[in-house]
Amino acid sequence: MTARLLLPTTTGAIEPYELTGVHLGAVPGGPAFRERTAYAAAHVVADPLADNTPGRPAAPDWDATLAFRRHLWSHGFAVADAMDTAQRNMGLDWAATAELIRRSAAEAATIGDPYALIACGAGTDHAGVGLTVDQVIAAYTEQIAVVEESGAKVVLMASRQLAAAARGPEDYRRVYDALLRQVRRPVVLHWLGEVFDPALAGYWGSEDVDAATETFLDLVREHADRVDGVKVSLLDRDHEVRLRAQLPAGVRLYTGDDFHYPELIRGDGQHFSHALLGIFDAIAPVAAGALRALDAGDTDRYEALMAPTVPLSRHLFAAPTYHYKTGIVFLAWLTGRQSAFTMVAGAQSARSVPHLAEAFRLADAAGLFPDPELAASRMRALLTVAGVAS
Repeated sequence: MTARLLLPTTTGAIEPYELTGVHLGAVPGGPAFRERTAYAAAHVVADPLADNTPGRPAAPDWDATLAFRRHLWSHGFAVADAMDTAQRNMGLDWAATAELIRRSAAEAATIGDPYALIACGAGTDHAGVGLTVDQVIAAYTEQIAVVEESGAKVVLMASRQLAAAARGPEDYRRVYDALLRQVRRPVVLHWLGEVFDPALAGYWGSEDVDAATETFLDLVREHADRVDGVKVSLLDRDHEVRLRAQLPAGVRLYTGDDFHYPELIRGDGQHFSHALLGIFDAIAPVAAGALRALDAGDTDRYEALMAPTVPLSRHLFAAPTYHYKTGIVFLAWLTGRQSAFTMVAGAQSARSVPHLAEAFRLADAAGLFPDPELAASRMRALLTVAGVAS
């Protein structure tokens, strides 16, 4: 029997909705994808019985958090951990982050090479504000050591402290030159745009994106043997296409464009993007089927699976984009991947009930619900708490 319920709209109305009952997710199992390297940026599952309120230390549910990573690996994805999707700079403090890195890398080691299976963010978020450039280097170095000691691949995250301290491109070069000379194995460089974090405006030393890109490319070219790839999250499709064509041979571009990922991953016949995406957290089973179709040369099947996920992704990442994590965790709850819709720092409150109701509709249209009755019952429970008859 098809599940039915009443859902609020953004206009304040209440409308009946009947679930499709269609699940398009691939069956877990199988190797990593052949043609594209695909990282799913993973969220942290909060302990619903802990004091995960704003300003309190993060208290993850470690068993559920690691189980979610096993879910992603089972579909062929590598995991990008301790990054934006895990609420870095938005509730996940450094003590919890360091523990997450160690636990996730140890879990990866039970099934394979951690360096291949998991990449973890190293930044400066533990070091306070008002840092000098030398202090930024020292803060990065401390976090890099934690990631490298775990066996995971390092992602050099964009730094709010560096954005505040740098007086121009030369300060960015000074920091990244020092870091890339010291890393043990190739790393991923992360360019996170201000749409995701307004504190990162003008990163690489210029508000002009073309000028910033030249600084970035000069750095990558000089250290190409130390750079596995670059993760670009500017939500600018044309810029990404130009940038990936200019990268040195062997340096991957990992798209972080949660608006245009299907076409960027498919490519233009000459170049394509690999992926490191927050939306893959939510759509992993469907995206896995799409990427395996692409491996097999079946672009029609790839497009048929990916296309319905795009409206969902654009909705989840709508402004203010940095609150997309709320929708990601909401969908993990609806699909039965975690037992409660709670987040560290109380971030489950960052999106409205109509926003979440629309996410529910779009996720159903994309075939993401393995158990529609469970999804409907949990949506009804949320609406009841919100005072909406369902």
